[in-house]
Amino acid sequence: MNILNYHKTKFLKSFSKITDIEFQDGVEIAFIGYSNSGKSSAINALTNQKKLARFSKIPGRTQLINFFEVVSGFRIVDLPGYGYAQVPSLIKNKLKKIIYNYLETRRQLKCLVLLMDIRHPLKLLDEKIINVAIHNKISILLLLSKCDKLKINQQKIQFYKVCKKLNLLKDSFQVQLFSSSKKIGIKELKLNLNQWYEKYITLKNF
Repeated sequence: MNILNYHKTKFLKSFSKITDIEFQDGVEIAFIGYSNSGKSSAINALTNQKKLARFSKIPGRTQLINFFEVVSGFRIVDLPGYGYAQVPSLIKNKLKKIIYNYLETRRQLKCLVLLMDIRHPLKLLDEKIINVAIHNKISILLLLSKCDKLKINQQKIQFYKVCKKLNLLKDSFQVQLFSSSKKIGIKELKLNLNQWYEKYITLKNF
């Protein structure tokens, strides 16, 4: 298996429209989730770079699709957060269009890393994103973020609650406890990304 050096990940470019995206080859893994779910923090923890993925202190402020290159032909994508109530309706609709267009039309997208605050998992928009991913045959890794905010027994309760709910969707998912600040789940996240990279690079070579 290829062991990737995530600390060498570099920022490529940001886009506000799917049609403007310049990269037409390679494989992409996108990080997605509600505003303030910890997407940018997860990318920074993964790459061990504090400011690689910049995040606003105001939820819902990020409105661009941000691309990062791990190695040639393998990109991490930071999608805008969704679901923040204080954002004007016009911007909400714009972000929703950007996200759904990316999920439904971007053939380079192979996998989704969906972050959910472990204290409030599987909200309505999370389930909609999951259904879109299932429809488009996109693999999903669910990160139950900010798990350090709960005690161990509470973490287990939330973890099994999510797993039980996902079984009802009749599809296979990977679910993982995660905390950017406490470095919980970083190793497992890297392992999953390595496996996905290996899978699609191998398929490309056939």
